Amino acid sequence: MSVVLATSSARRRRPLCDAWVRVGNGGSADGVNVSTALETALAAAEADLLALARRLGAAPTADLAHAPSAAVVASDLGTMMAWTRLVDGWAAETRRILVLCDDPWLFRHLAGRPGIAVHGRAPRLWPRRLSLALRGIAARALFALRAAGWAIASRRPKIEAGAPWLLSYGQAAPRPGEDGYFGDLMNRLPRLRRALHVDCPPGRAASLGADRRTASLHAWGGPAAALGTAFARWRPGAEALSGPWAWLVRRAADREGGTAQAAAIRWQTRCQRAWLTAARPTAIAWPWENHGWERDLVRAARALGIRTIGYQHSTIGRFEFNHHPAINGDGEASLPDLLLCVGPLGCGTLAAWGMPAERLRIGGALRYAGTAGPRRDPAAPVFVALPFGHPQARQLVEAVRRAAAATGLRFVVRGHPMNPLPFAETEQVRQAAGGLGEQTAVSAVVYAATTVGLEAVLLGLPTLRFVTRGCVAQDILPNNVHVPSVDGDSLAAALERLPTPPSLDRAEVFAPVDLNVWRAALEEPTVCP
Repeated sequence: MSVVLATSSARRRRPLCDAWVRVGNGGSADGVNVSTALETALAAAEADLLALARRLGAAPTADLAHAPSAAVVASDLGTMMAWTRLVDGWAAETRRILVLCDDPWLFRHLAGRPGIAVHGRAPRLWPRRLSLALRGIAARALFALRAAGWAIASRRPKIEAGAPWLLSYGQAAPRPGEDGYFGDLMNRLPRLRRALHVDCPPGRAASLGADRRTASLHAWGGPAAALGTAFARWRPGAEALSGPWAWLVRRAADREGGTAQAAAIRWQTRCQRAWLTAARPTAIAWPWENHGWERDLVRAARALGIRTIGYQHSTIGRFEFNHHPAINGDGEASLPDLLLCVGPLGCGTLAAWGMPAERLRIGGALRYAGTAGPRRDPAAPVFVALPFGHPQARQLVEAVRRAAAATGLRFVVRGHPMNPLPFAETEQVRQAAGGLGEQTAVSAVVYAATTVGLEAVLLGLPTLRFVTRGCVAQDILPNNVHVPSVDGDSLAAALERLPTPPSLDRAEVFAPVDLNVWRAALEEPTVCP
């Protein structure tokens, strides 16, 4: 046996091995490469992940979960499958590798793989399952009470039926009349109305509703329906709980069940179904990412004869498998009538993945204005764009501190605008005053899981992509665009030999807005298949 599987408590009395690695989220290693290797393994696991997601999607409650969407950012099921591939590869080597695993589901899954010798006992499972179950019950109950309050606080506006609508996110809206995803489209198309996703609090929705064209989906819910969301939960089908990935499916179900996520999605689907019935839009458009609640939206709208227009609003990176039509268990029944793409590259990716050509159009980039950015100056600070997730953001901040000490370079760090990470500043590592476009000059850009990296490439700035330890960060660059990937150990050296950024035509990624395409999609019923 080339792989010895044990818990971290066995490390001090481990058998003689040539190298060791700790698998799972936040993995570390000695003598084994796990940073870029994990991403390579995830890419190789794509077909298995898509097939498993499709099987999971057959369960009646699948729309309440992220794992059936193969959403790598929201569910680490794909990452666990990538760890499996790595361990399988190590088992085929001649050297002896100690694999430390404290995750009770992953441990049991790996223990059943060929070429694995188990050292010691598996981590106890029932305390983790009980803890997650109790936490999930409490989280869903609290969400249900909060949603009931939101329903009471939200008033249904007097908006005429028969208009085209947008469905968007209130937090991303910069000001009344504009939208964080659809820009000034409401100003260009005066008949257009907007419904706000249930993650928008009533106060914010009321502020945006001052235009008398915007309303909160909470207004179409109801206190009783809100309280009922406390009982929502994803329950995988019996078929998915058997086979080679059974332990990983159980893990995903237990972990997602330990949150209020299912209750929030159930509230979204109930509100949007009631809204569709009452408002009777002629057409709806939303930022499309093919999540469960979106597939429910498409099915409900199609049953009412309402046109559905998904907006492929950003890039489709190599790990954004949730956009893949192969995960839709009911095929085209849950795909929008039209997909308006932000540019030719996104449209080409969807076509290559099998999206029906008659459903694809290029609508252009409503949310990326292409404003001028900073100039390159080797004496200027390095601009660092943090990801949304705090665990990954902390890894990047720590790596920046180490690189600053090793190189003497200065850094300005920009937290994610929707989830900023507070951190202690030093003389060399400071909070950025504004985003990349608001900087006067930078020497380079370091990013993780944010479109700031793409903006930097388009501006011709030296750009490095940070790879987080033990998990896969979303790669927002188009599939045919590559910049060097670095981790905490290689960041400092990479900054001292910065590469020439790839040449990329902005119009290929973010095409100019074609208002005629948008007008036809939203106001002319003949364009839809």
